[in-house]
Amino acid sequence: MTIRDITNYLEQLAPLSYQASYDNAGLIVGYPQTEVTGVLATLDCTEEIIEEAIARNCNLIVAHHPIVFKGLKRFNGKNYVERAVMLAIKNDVAIYATHTNLDSVKGGVNYMIAEKLGLEKPKILSPQKQILKKLVVFVPLENSQTVLDALHSAGAGQIGEYKNCSFRVEGTGTFTPTGEANPHIGTLNKAEEVRENRLEVIFDSHLENQILRALKTAHPYEEVAYYLSLLENENQEVGSGVIGTLSNSLSEKDFLNYLVEKMGLETLRHTPLRGKEIKRIAVCGGAGGFLLGDAIRQGADVFITADYKYHEFFDADNQIIICDIGHYESEVYTKDLIVRYLSEKFSNFAVLKSQVNTNPVRYFRNL
Repeated sequence: MTIRDITNYLEQLAPLSYQASYDNAGLIVGYPQTEVTGVLATLDCTEEIIEEAIARNCNLIVAHHPIVFKGLKRFNGKNYVERAVMLAIKNDVAIYATHTNLDSVKGGVNYMIAEKLGLEKPKILSPQKQILKKLVVFVPLENSQTVLDALHSAGAGQIGEYKNCSFRVEGTGTFTPTGEANPHIGTLNKAEEVRENRLEVIFDSHLENQILRALKTAHPYEEVAYYLSLLENENQEVGSGVIGTLSNSLSEKDFLNYLVEKMGLETLRHTPLRGKEIKRIAVCGGAGGFLLGDAIRQGADVFITADYKYHEFFDADNQIIICDIGHYESEVYTKDLIVRYLSEKFSNFAVLKSQVNTNPVRYFRNL
């Protein structure tokens, strides 16, 4: 089993094309062809994490947060980023990050928070636009199902919980083979009319290459007539945050106690209570303040996230309760998520969860 095998699987779950423009998800250190001895799952990648990986015979670290966000011009150990990268390279430890791409997918980081809180019917809070494409292709009637089957196998036609979705309409295709053409149907220099289906399927844009390969392999024509278009439609499977409901309403104070217990919190910050029952919950791991409007519009009673600044708390405006539980605390269970996914897929090497608390924030209590 190689690093490429692991990363290819992770990128099926959370394609790199879903990461934010500022992000640096992917293989940061290491050779893809290296054989894997063990995987260490972590939230952050620090020198202590590299040392833990070495001690536990793991030559691949899968982290949520990338150790490198910006280009490094020198490697002289002047900061923790350079020291961690240098230590990893020296000891042949690869580093892979799955960050905002894992935040954005169904079953990703925010779904893990929803699971911890027992939220029912979780769905993406702010679905992403312009990541779906539509393929239109013209196929002889007798070959239509073969082409559709190939497109569906390559990932086309998945809309929410429905698979193998397509549209077809019958018509007449016309063409004249010329020059050195070798037509599947027809004769050189003779106009032809063929009964064809116009087939339409939707797919995630990152699948385009494999969709087109499948199309050209399955299609009987020497020259395939097709076109692609980028859609404005929201992809309900990809986006930011999650919203769901509790099985039973809780009073505000009971909910805060519930939140502390389920997320293993030492403390939390929140806006003033509103004197209303808590039922509908919006969540976003890490810095999710940009989703407050979405949470309010969708009727959430509470918005759980992190990294709120003082003046941003005013934006709740008595329409919702904001709960800032801390960046580390909101995403630490991503380690469990990575272990779960890799352990289910690969059973021939160890997938371990880091035992190091990488939270740089400490809480002081005057005892």
